[in-house]
Amino acid sequence: MKKINPAHLAAMMSLTNSCPYYRLLGMRIVELGSGYSRVEMDVDMSKHGNPFGSVHGGAYASLIDVAAYWAAYSDQAEDAGMTSLDLAVTNLSMCRGGKLTAHGKAVKEGRSICLSEVTITDDTGKLIAHGTSKLLMLNGRQSAADALRAAGRSEVPPKFLNSENE
Repeated sequence: MKKINPAHLAAMMSLTNSCPYYRLLGMRIVELGSGYSRVEMDVDMSKHGNPFGSVHGGAYASLIDVAAYWAAYSDQAEDAGMTSLDLAVTNLSMCRGGKLTAHGKAVKEGRSICLSEVTITDDTGKLIAHGTSKLLMLNGRQSAADALRAAGRSEVPPKFLNSENE
């Protein structure tokens, strides 16, 4: 197995966390690793609230979508892109404030489809939501680095370390 380049992950987190949608929702990727991601969101009821005084389920869905993608990202080939095929969200408890943390885990990484699972907890550790996402592999197309370059964003370091750049 290739060793992931920590500089690549740091650059991807920095660039991704600055995207408009993440900023709009107050989401940030705080940790990436092999088959794992952690995404946080500080709840702001003026942005995340539903008419009943708790966080809207769409905020949970966004957290699950993001954490699922990034959990699968690290182990894929450098030129592989991914896109969500489906997203299943189970809302288990309401949240009215604080910080939400989404823990993503790659469950199965196949050649054409990856399955990720995500749990969302509040700042007390209470389970708020659970979700899964199937991701379609776009081998040789739509890699994250290619998408960033096409959008005029900064170059990123190589995804994997080898004997030349360790």
